[in-house]
Amino acid sequence: MSTTNAGLAQKLGYKNIRVYLDGEPSWSKANLPTYSTNDFVKTGNVVLVDIRPSAKAVEGRIKGAYSVPYEELEDRLDDVPRNAPIVLYGDDEVMDAVIDVREEGFNFVSLVEGGLNGWLSAGEPVEKGPIFNTEIKWVRKLGKGEVSVADFRKAASGEDKDAIIVDARTKEEVAELGMFKNTINIPLDELPGRMNELPRDKKIYVHCSTGARADMAYKELVNNGFNVKFLLLNISDAECDCEIIRP
Repeated sequence: MSTTNAGLAQKLGYKNIRVYLDGEPSWSKANLPTYSTNDFVKTGNVVLVDIRPSAKAVEGRIKGAYSVPYEELEDRLDDVPRNAPIVLYGDDEVMDAVIDVREEGFNFVSLVEGGLNGWLSAGEPVEKGPIFNTEIKWVRKLGKGEVSVADFRKAASGEDKDAIIVDARTKEEVAELGMFKNTINIPLDELPGRMNELPRDKKIYVHCSTGARADMAYKELVNNGFNVKFLLLNISDAECDCEIIRP
């Protein structure tokens, strides 16, 4: 996606453009920090965790945060789905917590920039007093245009005859990793010139490796009148257990 956006920037007239090819996955794998916007913390479907001692959380915490002292974090996240976005804040141990949570298999782990002090400086809401939401609960909520994993599985298995799958990954990715059944491989950058290969009388479910390119392909197909949804999920996640065909 980075190279595509760089091309768009060039078309808009920008001259000094650089691309970090390894992208966010490589950044996270190197255990470097990523940050959520305050709006995402407030309105996103996230698990917000205050890893400071509970006594500090009682004195003041970000509204909606779970209080999970750092030493309890691993056990308390056991029952949380690995595709849940985890947002952490705390004191000195916060980067250790990020690394621990990533190593537990969570795909989306970020920080509140500046921690509680940064949140307060931005004038964002806090709460004080006893903590009642002690059991962490998270349920995946589908965003606009998303297909559920259950419906995607039905298309991949052939159970849903009225749906086909478009794999927006590159040919090289497909050759290396294989692809799902009942799937057409149309890389994202080839999509505008290959829409004639897609039926207009069926549902189309688009996927890539993590969902970013699938989202872009979804928007392109919607603009061209197709009945389409996209899968926002890392296909290596255990939840995405559809049969893979090797080339």
